[in-house]
Amino acid sequence: MDAVRRTPLKWIPTLYLAQGLPYFAIALVFGQMMKSMGMSNAEISHWAALLGGAWIFKPLWSPFLELAPNKKIVVVALQLLVGICLGLVGLALQFPFWLTACVVVLFLASVSSATHDISCDGLYISSLTEKQQAQYAGWIGTFFNAGRFLAQGGLLMLAGYLETTQGITAAWTIVFGILGLTMCALGGYNAWALPLSPNTKLEDHTFGGVARTLKEVIIDYFRKPGIWVSILFIILFRAGEAQVQTIGPLFLREARELGGLGLSTAEVGAVYGTTGTIAFIIGSILGGYFTSWLTLRRAILFLILAMNLPNAVFYYLSHALPTDLTSIGIALSIEMFGYGFGFVGVILYMMQVVAPGKYTTAHYAFSTGVMQLGFVLFRWVSGDIQMALGYKTFFVWVLLAAIPVAILSQFIPMESREKSKADAVPEAA
Repeated sequence: MDAVRRTPLKWIPTLYLAQGLPYFAIALVFGQMMKSMGMSNAEISHWAALLGGAWIFKPLWSPFLELAPNKKIVVVALQLLVGICLGLVGLALQFPFWLTACVVVLFLASVSSATHDISCDGLYISSLTEKQQAQYAGWIGTFFNAGRFLAQGGLLMLAGYLETTQGITAAWTIVFGILGLTMCALGGYNAWALPLSPNTKLEDHTFGGVARTLKEVIIDYFRKPGIWVSILFIILFRAGEAQVQTIGPLFLREARELGGLGLSTAEVGAVYGTTGTIAFIIGSILGGYFTSWLTLRRAILFLILAMNLPNAVFYYLSHALPTDLTSIGIALSIEMFGYGFGFVGVILYMMQVVAPGKYTTAHYAFSTGVMQLGFVLFRWVSGDIQMALGYKTFFVWVLLAAIPVAILSQFIPMESREKSKADAVPEAA
């Protein structure tokens, strides 16, 4: 059976799990490992920022991926490379200079993973019709964040157990070995399941020719009608969410006398890893089908409101200060549902409004880089704002942060100005 004719649900879940798992392994699991190794929070944050930079700058090398005959071969090769790099972390831990060795290997993993994201998203866009893109958009968020729950949930629990029974070095060697094997297994499956999705034919296949193409890609991106308004919209879309994602978990663990809920780490993990996980998955899937049914133009305000539901939840929690874990769990499930439901909006806006054109894949990569830049900027200032305002007023602030993007959404186009040349799934070469 031709891969391109397989139902998208046979490859979208594994494709986006392979996108999310290494991202969260590098962003979250490695930080927890360094904490176990006795490193300070300042050192951990510095290394995390260095490794996370690849996802901001990945658009700069996106045109060079067009040199490959199709996106499938790039996706599979990079999944296998990321798997090998994650597995090598376990080997790096055996050396006296383990930190340097781990950073070098994970830097290669981060660049490979960020590069994989470009072809991954390009394959999704070029293999599905616009209606299918909206229909399955919720599955993107679901399985991308399944990587978070697998990495931050199950594997961290395993690491904690192994640290007490096998020792710290052995524990993290096993954890990163599991991560590496999982990525290689996903690469093997996707080698069978993914559609080919041929790349755009380039007239000049030399390095200089591709460099000129990159220049053209950048110029073409910033010449798109209304691009600066689109960039502003993408940055503002996650303004409140970026700050709540940073401060919310800290508020949950903060002592009650300091205005927090006083939960333990285990209690926070239990709430987010059970009902929160289920709520997020349901929200992500329903958000995609909702937008497919209503169209992006009519759905966008509802998606923005849903994206900022977490802000309202934390506003309530900061004032009510409930003590019952069940009540807190219900509130955080509402938070995760809203986050999953609303995140579909920015994904589809970048895919269907900003990206279409001669360089669809590269321009989508540019847009995700813009989104990541905005996320990092708002996350960077959130701690200073919270300390200045206190928790209660801070959660009012993040509610207000949703107003500009909500207003903007009602005045900017929600359809691409580029005419699609075909509304059918491309046939395999």
